[in-house]
Amino acid sequence: MKKNNLIFAIIAIAIVLVSCDRNKVYEEYVEIEDNLWQNKNIVKFEFEVEDTATLHNVYINVRHATVYPYNNLWLFVKSSAPNGHTNVDTVECVLADNSGKWLGDGLGDIWDIQIPWKLSIRFPVKGKYIVEYQQGMRVDALPGIMDMGLRVEKAEAK
Repeated sequence: MKKNNLIFAIIAIAIVLVSCDRNKVYEEYVEIEDNLWQNKNIVKFEFEVEDTATLHNVYINVRHATVYPYNNLWLFVKSSAPNGHTNVDTVECVLADNSGKWLGDGLGDIWDIQIPWKLSIRFPVKGKYIVEYQQGMRVDALPGIMDMGLRVEKAEAK
């Protein structure tokens, strides 16, 4: 009986933690095959926007292994709006400090970091938005990148 109570408690805590993320509008990860990101492989996210009045924050999420050989990750980030407007940004994701210490949250040899990309923005039109990542490092096959993610959340009122 005690085992069932423990399982129930774990499930209850998980539900509470998930429900506390009220600001999340969209969050998804895409797995990088064999943890080896080929330059030609584009990571694509699609999400719907209904609220054009609220300010939003958009983050790039990176999950990598300690075998990743660099302290940063350069990305070409293409965003497309429902009205056809597109934009391409070059974004540097700093993954480690100058001494080589990984930034973000780590567990074993896996590290997660959330990089602010667009803060306090309004989406201009309702509809489907597309965001695509292409690795912009000077190698064709980038080892140690496990998953790439995108998070869109409502900006907290100040």
